[in-house]
Amino acid sequence: MKRRTLDITLAGGGLLVALLLLALGFAAFGQYSFAQNYVKEELSAQKIVFTPADKLTAEETSWKAGSTCLVTYGGQLMETGPQAECYAKYYIALHMEKSAIASGFPGATYATLGSIRTDLSAQIAAAKTKGDTTADLQKSLDSATSLRTTMQTGETLRGLLLTVFGFSVLGSMAGLAASLVFALAGVMLLLAIAGFVHAFVTPKDKVIFAPAGQPVTVPVPV
Repeated sequence: MKRRTLDITLAGGGLLVALLLLALGFAAFGQYSFAQNYVKEELSAQKIVFTPADKLTAEETSWKAGSTCLVTYGGQLMETGPQAECYAKYYIALHMEKSAIASGFPGATYATLGSIRTDLSAQIAAAKTKGDTTADLQKSLDSATSLRTTMQTGETLRGLLLTVFGFSVLGSMAGLAASLVFALAGVMLLLAIAGFVHAFVTPKDKVIFAPAGQPVTVPVPV
């Protein structure tokens, strides 16, 4: 086989791979752009603004290690996935916890409040049967009912914001993949160009991998 033929074949294959990688890279970058734009449009439409940093309480800024993000995003309009995660995990979650404590049900969630309400209703029914007062039990039931509504709203918003965050993460991964694929495409393109250059600077009659017994033509320097 002539060396030039081999070089052109390999370079052509490399060029084809580079083109395929470029197409894949553009597809991944398209997904990245879509995810970022979609997240920004949907979040900004909600018009959620972070509490200014100077108006945050000490508890809000130190509740958990990640709570400092509330200071970082203080006063900003929510537009990105990381902002959505911060608001859901460290602002809404804190205030839901405080609401549960203030209502007399520390650690309660929407799910657990269902059984609490059922138990209180049973206690009220039993007390009425015995002729006992039910004022305190009714007050607790009313608090549990109100808290459950608050929890439902809070947990729904948290879930939606965290879902948006997850979507933004997938978009960022697509952007990273696009960058890597573009880099690989660039390397393959350079190798293909080098192959074509080598092919046309190689003498036409240079042969490699010649069968045994077949003379190999070696160019003679002029």
